[in-house]
Amino acid sequence: MAKIFKKTSGNGGLTLYLGKRDYVDHVTAVDRVELFPNPDGVVKVDTADFGDRKAFVQLACAFRYGSEDLDVMGLCFRKDIWFEQTQIYPECNKPQLSAMHETLLKKAGDNAYPFSFEIPNNLPCSVSLQPGPDDKGKACGVDFEVKTYLAMEKNNPDEKIEKKDTARLVIRKIQYAPSQVGAGPKADICKSFMMSDKPVHLEASLEKDLYFHGETIPIKIKINNESNKTVKKIKITVDQTTDIVLYSADKYTKAVLCQEFGETVDANGTLDKTLSITPLLSDNKEKRGLALDGRLKDEDTNLASTTMLPQGVEKEVLGILVSYKIKINLMVAGGGLLGGLTASDVTVELPLNLMHPKPEENFKLLQIKKVFSY
Repeated sequence: MAKIFKKTSGNGGLTLYLGKRDYVDHVTAVDRVELFPNPDGVVKVDTADFGDRKAFVQLACAFRYGSEDLDVMGLCFRKDIWFEQTQIYPECNKPQLSAMHETLLKKAGDNAYPFSFEIPNNLPCSVSLQPGPDDKGKACGVDFEVKTYLAMEKNNPDEKIEKKDTARLVIRKIQYAPSQVGAGPKADICKSFMMSDKPVHLEASLEKDLYFHGETIPIKIKINNESNKTVKKIKITVDQTTDIVLYSADKYTKAVLCQEFGETVDANGTLDKTLSITPLLSDNKEKRGLALDGRLKDEDTNLASTTMLPQGVEKEVLGILVSYKIKINLMVAGGGLLGGLTASDVTVELPLNLMHPKPEENFKLLQIKKVFSY
């Protein structure tokens, strides 16, 4: 059963309907936001308290870099990246109606008006930065919002829009993994040690170049220990790097997985084994500032997907860039009298792409039976 999303303004004069809240960036094009047809929606109006005001609807992409409760003393911690507005009452530009338009108009009843937007494909995907346990208000990050409101003019910066005269729903722009995946990355290193004539060889590889959120990631590891030292254990870490490129050169890395394996390799020994990991948001709920896929209300989400940069798009436009890497670290212990003084690590890194699988296209209009209000 498909959902319909609905939000009513505080004054009861505007009700916003959307048929979906996830819009897919196919890297070359984005789902059309026909807020009825395919992300679909309408606005139902009750003009009793409109007076001379008109009803408008707006789709905006913004970067929020501070909690909304900090928007004081004339300081605004929100920067609009892109927005588009249209007047819906009195009706000016009626879009061509689709089957979804008809379905939602029937659901909304009388005095309902359809509208359509098209999201440019050079806009960033929705990303939110995980707040700390004591943080309040909207999370920092890139978000998309559909808002219907009452105003005298379409875009007058001096006109104050009352909160009770607006209804808004957050939507998400997301990327799905491409249909075909390529060969996985491979890395190797040969490291020599003090007090040892021969080195340790480490090779690590992935089966493919892309994995889905929640999917187990098998890492094939080959170790040839020609040294006189012992590999005590293997430590695997997955790091998320968040590069905030819109307003500063703020870049930081956080570990989203750190797992140790008890495999040992004695001097002049070998190991050929596959070790599996699964990085999950559920294991990182307390990490403030971790990049997540855009969150809708209190619905759960997941670690942010790897940013895929469309050809010809400047990275600065995308606001927040997210990437991952896997580090495989051999903990090598020194032997003899010098012991820990000759201990060392052997490390290789592999790039990791995390994304969503593309769902089956099985949407049916007749399944829309229930209205979900937020």
